[in-house]
Amino acid sequence: MFFQLLNDNPGFPDPALAEEDGLLAIGGDLSMERLLIAYSNGIFPWFSEGEPILWYSPHERCVIYPDKIKVSKSMKKILKDGLFKITFNQAFAEVIRNCATTVRKEQDGTWITNEMQEAYINLHQQGYAHSVEVWHENRMVGGLYGLKVNRVFCGESMFSHVSNASKAALIFLSKMNIDLIDCQLPNDHLMSLGAEMIGRELYMEMLEAR
Repeated sequence: MFFQLLNDNPGFPDPALAEEDGLLAIGGDLSMERLLIAYSNGIFPWFSEGEPILWYSPHERCVIYPDKIKVSKSMKKILKDGLFKITFNQAFAEVIRNCATTVRKEQDGTWITNEMQEAYINLHQQGYAHSVEVWHENRMVGGLYGLKVNRVFCGESMFSHVSNASKAALIFLSKMNIDLIDCQLPNDHLMSLGAEMIGRELYMEMLEAR
C-alpha cells in the first residue's frame, strides 16, 4: 500500500510497506528536511512534470560496489591518456541541468522537473548533494549528481554527450571515500558496469553504517 503524506509532517511511513514496484507515498514537498529524511531511510522522489510527488523505496536496490566496478581495457586507456578532465562539485547546477535536458532513448521527457532542480541545487549549496563533472577541451561532456549519506553515494542521474563520459564520471566516483554507489533502479548500462541487486535489509545496513 502507499500513503498520503502530510504537508506539516516531513516524516515517512515504514519503507518496508512500499508497493511491489517500490511506491511508498504520494504528496508532501521537496523541502531540504523532507529530502534528507527520505534519503536517510532509503526513499527517493521520482515523478513527472504535472504529477504529484511520488516517493519510492524499492524492495531490491541496484547498487555498485566501488571495488567491483568493471573497467574495460579500452576505458583504462582512455583514462590513462587523459582524454577527459574530471572535477568534483565544480558545476553542480550545470550537471543537473544537463541531466534534465539530455535526450535519452529509453525515456520520453524528463523527471528532473524545475522544482526538482531547485531542490537539489539547494541541497548542494548546503553541502548535501554533490556532482562529478567530465570535461573535454574545456566543454562539459558528461557528469552525474546525487547525495552522500554516511558512506553511501545515492546517485540520482548522469548524462553523457560523448562516448564514455558518464562511465568516466562513475569510475571517478568509485575511487572516492565511499562503500557503495546506490543506482536505485537497474538498466543495461549500469549492469554492464558491474551493478548488482541487493535486498532492502542489506542496503539499509550499509546506508546506516558510518
